Amino acid sequence: MFDLDGCLVESEVLALKAVAEEAQRLGARDVDVEELGRELLGLKMSAIADWLGKRTGVPTPGDFGARLDTGLMDQYPTGLRPVDGAAALLSNLDESGFSMAVATGSSFPRMRLALEVSELARYFEARMCSADLVANGKPAPDLFLHAAKVLARAPCECLVIEDSPHGVKGALAAGMTAIGFVGGGHLKGRRDEQAGTLLRAGCTIVVRHLSELESLIRDKESLMYVG
Repeated sequence: MFDLDGCLVESEVLALKAVAEEAQRLGARDVDVEELGRELLGLKMSAIADWLGKRTGVPTPGDFGARLDTGLMDQYPTGLRPVDGAAALLSNLDESGFSMAVATGSSFPRMRLALEVSELARYFEARMCSADLVANGKPAPDLFLHAAKVLARAPCECLVIEDSPHGVKGALAAGMTAIGFVGGGHLKGRRDEQAGTLLRAGCTIVVRHLSELESLIRDKESLMYVG
């Protein structure tokens, strides 16, 4: 199972900038992209809106999620690209017969558009799992358990690729093994810091490039319940 934003597509750079601009419009002049990255990676839009309301002291507008989603989707056709190595990794795993799903806090329409624009959708047809489909997003286990059902796999058989501690905690709560990824563009300049955060959250290992994942996934039995 792959987290989408920051693991397969370089959408987090766009999303964090958009949320920072919204926070500043609401009066939180000291909110920056780094703080948002530490606090909000992996969360669904409603949780981000709740966090912003508490951080700014001003109720987040009810249309916040819809406006942010629309603004980001408008940028995707020209501004979104896959994470380096994503297409090669997915192609190799697909050819080898691995079952793969996306498990993301993004809305379903934004998830689908991101995968289509980045030309990765064909690896996940009928296996695109959005937090829109479950009651509780990350760090709850709901999304990962839903994805396991879609894949017809027991949780203990599943590996989860995540760039956020919220996602790692959700995967572990679901009884899965988590691998941390810190190669996304949004983590430039703080990869070591994020690697430590992911390890403390409970992931088994952290990688810096998607090319490192293939051998780990192929030898997944050695990763289960290690850490």
